[in-house]
Amino acid sequence: MSVRLDPRTTGHGPHAGQRLVVAGARLETDRLAVVMTHGRGGSPEDMVGLTDHLALPDLAVVAPEAAFRSWWPDSFLAPLEANEPGLGSGLSVVEALLDDLAEQGFGPERTVLVGFSQGACLALEAAARLARPFRAVAALSGGLIGTGDGDGPPRDDLYGRRAKLFDYAGRLDGVPVLLGCHQHDPHIPLARVRKSADVLRTMGASADTLVIPGTGHGIVADEIAWLRRHLNDRA
Repeated sequence: MSVRLDPRTTGHGPHAGQRLVVAGARLETDRLAVVMTHGRGGSPEDMVGLTDHLALPDLAVVAPEAAFRSWWPDSFLAPLEANEPGLGSGLSVVEALLDDLAEQGFGPERTVLVGFSQGACLALEAAARLARPFRAVAALSGGLIGTGDGDGPPRDDLYGRRAKLFDYAGRLDGVPVLLGCHQHDPHIPLARVRKSADVLRTMGASADTLVIPGTGHGIVADEIAWLRRHLNDRA
């Protein structure tokens, strides 16, 4: 019996009704479901291809596509309103997919959220706002988006943007979370990565930061190793 998911994403707003790529997805054999969100200009296939490096055959992979291949128009550091309705729509897509998977037997304890770049920010924000006991969450070059706009001055360590508010109501007790980022990432400031880790730890998550030396914006072997380790843990 295969997982029955609509080939078009649900949710609301501009990302509802977009393409959905499903790989694996057999309830009899798969231990975990992995929801993977792509980066700006990327595709679901980019994320599904990442699972080849994990070499774990018992994963059900679900990868939605953003409208016009972008979840929102501005930087994730921008004021929240600047990225609506894309941000709210993207979050609704992730939540709808998680609810669909739960109906198929993949509750949060059997579900992993993984995203790259813009998709990493979306996955991490969905995890914080939904606050479910996920098996693991991996933000590959990303940070929290936040729940509100701060009123402080623009900051150099936030690439000229103002700080955000991070008022999340739920808990992520014991959830393993990876925040990976290059030391000098042109899109993801290290200050936001570290702030995100601190916020998630206050929510009870077991948050690991992986700072990759040098300048870059991409997925590295150490991030894959972290994912493989946590996805292969059968405890």
